[in-house]
Amino acid sequence: MNERLENRIHVLRAEHRMSQSDLANEIGVSRKTISTIEVGRFIPSTVIALKIARYFKVPVEEIFMLVEGE
Repeated sequence: MNERLENRIHVLRAEHRMSQSDLANEIGVSRKTISTIEVGRFIPSTVIALKIARYFKVPVEEIFMLVEGE
């Protein structure tokens, strides 16, 4: 089974009218960390995923989802 992690960070940032830098500053990581998570090059730690979810006040599952690969 080949699964990949997708996320809705870009969508949530757009809804809150914030930049990658804004979100990074709010949760204490670099802008590059947010960027690489958004495009799927980096899988966030549980701590980072929980901080993002807490910031947007949504469950982690509303941001991150496992998708069947091809």
